[in-house]
Amino acid sequence: MEALQKLLTHELADLYDAEQQILKALPTLIDESSSSELQQALAQHRTVTQKQVRRLDQIFRQLGEERENQRCKGMAGLIAEGEDVLEEDFEASTMDAGIIGAAQRVEHYEIAAYGTARTLAQTLGLTEIAQLLEESLNEEKEADERLTEIAESAVNMEAASEEEQAEDKSSSGNGPSRSKQSTRSKARSTRRARRQVKAGR
Repeated sequence: MEALQKLLTHELADLYDAEQQILKALPTLIDESSSSELQQALAQHRTVTQKQVRRLDQIFRQLGEERENQRCKGMAGLIAEGEDVLEEDFEASTMDAGIIGAAQRVEHYEIAAYGTARTLAQTLGLTEIAQLLEESLNEEKEADERLTEIAESAVNMEAASEEEQAEDKSSSGNGPSRSKQSTRSKARSTRRARRQVKAGR
């Protein structure tokens, strides 16, 4: 069982770093969201993520293990993909739809990771630790369901409406004005500069 416990601590360290990366990324996603409902859901999940980090700290203490400092490459890749979405010149609701998609990819990764860690803990007979991991797993599932609800109830339909309006203007020869395009490009440049400033802190 020694090798299995080593695998568990590796998975937990990976999760710990993943949660830290998420905590750094969420404020930007909240800032870039136009939907107040989406902003609220992301802000609420930031609070939940902080609680999950404390839960992981508790698990390491119970295991009597020192947490390895390791980079979760999977989460880093998902967050980088989300940042690519923010670089696009999308209208408000379309951007919200993109943010939801990026956030749900993160949730699905965490669901898989917490599920794996929970099952390993169960196999090792670490009942209390398995229960703690189950709590985090359920929170990730709830967050994913909430994002789906927001997308299906409003954001996706609003994004589709934005696209139809843009197509109508294009077909009538009244596409986005040069001033509007300039405003959107400036907004995108501002977002990029803001992220660079934050990254440099």
